[in-house]
Amino acid sequence: MPILLDSQLDINRCPHCNVNKPNLKEVTHFDTFNYKGSNLRKWKVYSCANCGGAVLASAKGGAKEITEMYPKSIKVSEVIPKRAKEYLEQAIDSIHAPSGAIMLAASSIDAMLKEQGYNDDESLNNRINNAVTDHLITEGMSKWAHQIRLDANAQRHADEDFELPKEEVAKNTIDFALALAEFLYVLPSKVNKGIEVTKSEKKPN
Repeated sequence: MPILLDSQLDINRCPHCNVNKPNLKEVTHFDTFNYKGSNLRKWKVYSCANCGGAVLASAKGGAKEITEMYPKSIKVSEVIPKRAKEYLEQAIDSIHAPSGAIMLAASSIDAMLKEQGYNDDESLNNRINNAVTDHLITEGMSKWAHQIRLDANAQRHADEDFELPKEEVAKNTIDFALALAEFLYVLPSKVNKGIEVTKSEKKPN
């Protein structure tokens, strides 16, 4: 179903606070053109009743179907392995409960590394280290992953030396899981599709 440029923006989640079925009402609207006076785009700005965040959306010409939206809601790619994808989606859905979101995102990272073959009764710590040794991920990515692992351990063991995390920490964990998924699965999928398109274009008529 297309998303329409109406007085209410009908999207599944607010891209700012991630609340389900947000109440996003129009607060203002305007039109833009290019220097020739063509390429009409109608814009509307919506405000989330839950967090106050603003969403900008536009439709081309006289159409009502939205073709641009800023910021975009997070969407987990279908090419990510099922278990890792489900953990990641649950982490995104529970970002308002940071401790749970961090553990779910860490589980998604663990599941992705297991899918890459690091699944012989290793700890997440060993999986990360082995992935660096095998040049599957970079040294910088491993440092980020280890910090997430420690954050998740602190929540899992209710470590009193750690303060309860804020949403920003959960968002950072989810951002890494999304980046790892892009690196391991989404980008290779795009590359393979691009190669197939190039091959088909080169086929003689």
